[in-house]
Amino acid sequence: MRKIVDVKLPTTMVGSYPRPRWFTHQLHGQDIHQAFKLEAHAEAYADAVAAAVRDQEQAGLDVVTDGQMYFDDYGGSIGSFVWYWYERMPGFDTGKRLNPIAEAGRTDTVDYALLTNWGGTTTTGRVLRGPVRLAELYRIARAHATRPLKVCVGAGPLNLGFHVDYALPEAHYRSHRDLSDDLVPVFNAEMKELVQAGASFLQLEDLGAWLPVMSGQDEDAKWVVEVVNRTIEGVDAKIGWHFCLGNSYGNANVSVFGGMLERILPPLYDTRVETFVLDFALRGMADVAILKTLPKDKEVYAGVIDVRSLQIESAELVAERMRRVLEVVPAERVGFTTDCGLRALPRLVAQQKLRSMAEAARVARGEL
Repeated sequence: MRKIVDVKLPTTMVGSYPRPRWFTHQLHGQDIHQAFKLEAHAEAYADAVAAAVRDQEQAGLDVVTDGQMYFDDYGGSIGSFVWYWYERMPGFDTGKRLNPIAEAGRTDTVDYALLTNWGGTTTTGRVLRGPVRLAELYRIARAHATRPLKVCVGAGPLNLGFHVDYALPEAHYRSHRDLSDDLVPVFNAEMKELVQAGASFLQLEDLGAWLPVMSGQDEDAKWVVEVVNRTIEGVDAKIGWHFCLGNSYGNANVSVFGGMLERILPPLYDTRVETFVLDFALRGMADVAILKTLPKDKEVYAGVIDVRSLQIESAELVAERMRRVLEVVPAERVGFTTDCGLRALPRLVAQQKLRSMAEAARVARGEL
């Protein structure tokens, strides 16, 4: 396992950080080569990234991110998690259609409303690599970070396939698997380009891990493992894999993904991913026991901050959550993070939650 920082129990965050209120620019599907010709947009974007990085560093995080300031304010507050890719890759319809998960009748009324708000798409031809520009976005963030920088690469080839309608007469792809197979080289190329730009810690954000729950077929885990391994093949960096229960305006998509971590996690140990980045705080750390099965060549970054609550946890409460993890996994294979996505929170609340986590990590290190 590659070490990114020389500190026990390193801390970081997952997902998007709240946009500064003054950062109101939207890409609206534009290539940044087009959007950043407008000097005001380019300056505001760089300043927003600098602010997100600074908030994390001042809070005391050991590994920081760019906060995904390039995501527009689409449905769910983070719908751009998928639309950023759909809008820039040839082969996807860039217009918002009905969400196929919601329309399939597999959700409760809450998740139906949330997924309908996100929307869905279909395919118009073979998907190809487009101007996603992750390496260039990384360079902007790298210029503002004084601590190690993690790059979040999402939504992933499996995740993007969830929101695509394959039944429409005009659809080019008729199956989730065929689409995912064509998306693998796109993500692999983006990740390799990030490494060439200097990135050393990449975090794949693909909720495809939940596919066996959604399909009801446990054997689908073999396909998930295959896709992830091909996605990260030849990528010379520390690789983490994060998959959460979703986060739409601070709501988990529980009826879609189920929350059965004990069911889906062990089969995924066959991936060449070295770090699993998992949410625990939102379920009261109820799933921690499954980490007893974590192989000795794998590590975990455990979510100990509940991003779906405005309550700023005390450092002692967060330290107690950390102790729950350390009871089942040796400290040398543990890092700590937030659960998925702070973006729906007020910026002040988000930063104070990060401060609590950093302080809790200092307490936990002192107890080792």
